[in-house]
Amino acid sequence: MKRIHLYVLSLLMLANCTLAQSSDYAPAKLPTPKAGEAVATFAGGCFWAMEEGMNQLKGVREVISGYAGGTVKNPTYEQVGTDQTGHAESVQVYYDPTVITYAQLLDAFFAGHDPTTLNRQGPDVGRDYRSVAFYRTPAEKAEIMAAIKRTNDSKHYPNRVVTEVTPFTVFYPAENYHQNYFALHPDQPYIQRVSLPKVEKLRKAMAGHLKNNTSLTMN
Repeated sequence: MKRIHLYVLSLLMLANCTLAQSSDYAPAKLPTPKAGEAVATFAGGCFWAMEEGMNQLKGVREVISGYAGGTVKNPTYEQVGTDQTGHAESVQVYYDPTVITYAQLLDAFFAGHDPTTLNRQGPDVGRDYRSVAFYRTPAEKAEIMAAIKRTNDSKHYPNRVVTEVTPFTVFYPAENYHQNYFALHPDQPYIQRVSLPKVEKLRKAMAGHLKNNTSLTMN
């Protein structure tokens, strides 16, 4: 998302009480996986759209926006945005594998962003916006490679996939104000112009796996 918007947001928050500002800027808490639940981590540009898109899939209980793939512990959004920490804006997905498989999550991931643009998504440029699929097991790595092959073979994109395939190490939750941002700010210009088309694209590709089939078109 554009940094200028967050600068304006910061100014607005400064006009409110300090307690609210402190709460909004604190890192979100990570959920505890339930019995039988699996966890997956992806990076596909601005996490606002990816969080919303994944959240709409049947079998997904919760999605948290955050940072993965870097070297700095507990990074802030501002630090990640400098491209000096190595992190990418990411989402962590808590899901029931008996309802939606990891392979299906990968299909949603590759549909919900452009995996063929290196270190950028639309107007967002930088390594923090790179495309990454993080794997926890050899089986997940094999699933990712198979999904990349499916995507390339489909010719859906004019160029080939450049998504990084990386072992998962640690995921740091983003600040509270980033969580559920798409749903809480539907009229925000970036959401309307950049995030919404990506979510609708994911919904179209995953039409048989949605919690709600109603169009998300916003005015």
